[in-house]
Amino acid sequence: VSTVCGKPKVVGKVYGGQNAEAGQWPWQASVLYKSLHLCGAVLIDTHWLVSAAHCFFNKSRDLENYRVLLGNTQLYQQTQHTQKMSVNRIITHPDFEKFHPFGSDIAMLQLHLPVNFTSYIVPICLPFPDMQLLSNASCWITGWGMLTEDVSLTPPFNLQEGKVILIENMYCNILYKQSIGNSNIHSVHKDMVCAGDFTTGKSICKGDSGGPLVCYHHSSWVLVGLASWGLDCRHPAYPSIYTRVPYFANWINETKRLTPLPDPASTPLVTGSESQHLRAAGSPGPCTALIPTQTWLLLPF
Repeated sequence: VSTVCGKPKVVGKVYGGQNAEAGQWPWQASVLYKSLHLCGAVLIDTHWLVSAAHCFFNKSRDLENYRVLLGNTQLYQQTQHTQKMSVNRIITHPDFEKFHPFGSDIAMLQLHLPVNFTSYIVPICLPFPDMQLLSNASCWITGWGMLTEDVSLTPPFNLQEGKVILIENMYCNILYKQSIGNSNIHSVHKDMVCAGDFTTGKSICKGDSGGPLVCYHHSSWVLVGLASWGLDCRHPAYPSIYTRVPYFANWINETKRLTPLPDPASTPLVTGSESQHLRAAGSPGPCTALIPTQTWLLLPF
């Protein structure tokens, strides 16, 4: 994995907010729930992906309901490059939302069979725990989420990309407090990273949850964040908040080390103790406005 990670074989000419080229972001995956796109996810090796814990809140524990789609740029248009994989385990972080909203918003998905790396399916490089995220670094976000709060992605559902910069948490909190008051309910904490683009307004939106925030570092793309939450997509001037992956690098590596690989001859496990925390604040479906409009600004994407 370390020799191929973060090195796509397809390098397109990229501009913020446009369709991504096939194979340009080969670690991008879609988590399908009952055959529909639920959230983004990121391939990290032959058996594992990471995503956002809140994607699995109030969802079935029956792993037959889940599939992972790899190698696709157009979401529901499978090609010879597509690999559709069964899920063997879903493990959410034990501290998810234990200390603050959207805290430890990270989950790991173990595949039942190993994925084959191709020109269109390549894992992302994981950061070291002590990796320093440089403010104003140029990074990229990708996903199949909504284009704005009111505009959905339309067929052929092409993967979208946008260039963003990392923003210091302190500055991000100042921006958010100006918008939503002095409440600490939705503060940006040390396990989160803030990113956006004040000139183009690129941000994540509903359906992008769990997708990657990647930065180019020492000749490879490195996973810096996972799409987590933010203000609604009508406010493009505000940055979005991502799970800070370096903060959880040790947990990811330890989970991989302690979790046995599945027996290919067996059927996928029904998640047991690992998924007792499957109560993350899951992605709302279309038109799921269950709370007053002013609070909708803070619903997960």
